[in-house]
Amino acid sequence: MEEFGKALIRDLKDFFKFEQVCGGEEGLDRWVIIPDINRPGLELCGYFVGSEPRRIIIMGNKESSYMKTLEQDVLKERLEKLSDEYTPCMIFSKDVEIPDVLIELGNYKAFPVFRSSMPTYQLMVDVISFLSEKLAPNTNVHGVLISMFGKGVMITGESGMGKSETALELIKKGHILVADDRVDVFKYHNSIFGTSTELLEGMLEIRGIGIIDVNKMFGASATLSKSDIDFVISLEKWNEDKQYTRVGIEEEDQYYEVLGVKIPMQTIPVKEGRNIAVLVESAVTNFNLKEKGINSSKEFEQRVYDYIKSQNKENQ
Repeated sequence: MEEFGKALIRDLKDFFKFEQVCGGEEGLDRWVIIPDINRPGLELCGYFVGSEPRRIIIMGNKESSYMKTLEQDVLKERLEKLSDEYTPCMIFSKDVEIPDVLIELGNYKAFPVFRSSMPTYQLMVDVISFLSEKLAPNTNVHGVLISMFGKGVMITGESGMGKSETALELIKKGHILVADDRVDVFKYHNSIFGTSTELLEGMLEIRGIGIIDVNKMFGASATLSKSDIDFVISLEKWNEDKQYTRVGIEEEDQYYEVLGVKIPMQTIPVKEGRNIAVLVESAVTNFNLKEKGINSSKEFEQRVYDYIKSQNKENQ
């Protein structure tokens, strides 16, 4: 089921190390639900029609200069509207003076106001990027996520297909574990990336052995906290009645759809005697080559065509 991320003002403050000017601990428990900011030029002029109160407010030099031209009672009235219960917080960029009346309002209403050391343009970009990631639509997938040859590869399939065992073999070969058993998947700027749950981070469950700590067994470089998901390997039980791809030109490309984004996918049948880790490495390498315009199946098809053509000429 698709969900959306959540963020507290406390998360924002801790991440950017903002200086809190007023609002107290209570103000840090406000939620942010919109990944956007507001530069309140019109609101400071008294025009609030169409204003979205649920966005974080950023004050720069222009807003500060205009506030200094207002009478104190007018400024207080407009700041009181800006600092209502729906607005998450207000952040002042580098070297911008914070009005005393706002500090009084913030302490009275538990409305958080922060001072940042960043210039306004950088503050805007960084806050929007932070919120876009934190509030991104997300879901979770039963599978394993591995970083291989610079690609994020998610291995899916029913229980008992050997996903974790395959991951262990790939880690032994030098590839990097991101998540095992459950992959938390997020959509960010139309790209898909995955992470592990906090409880399972760095852990791998191997049936018959139990939980192993990948960091302690293979070193800190054997795990990553998150990765893009560029390619999906679907493991399925070998079906004698099913015709599987042999040359690679028999069927159309496969895709795995998650959060509205289609990711290239390859199905690998599993049965005794097949080295799945080697097959996964080969599939990912072939995927990398295709992205570079090198398609082994198409080259083989052309080779067969050229051979038949040459044979026909000899027989004429």
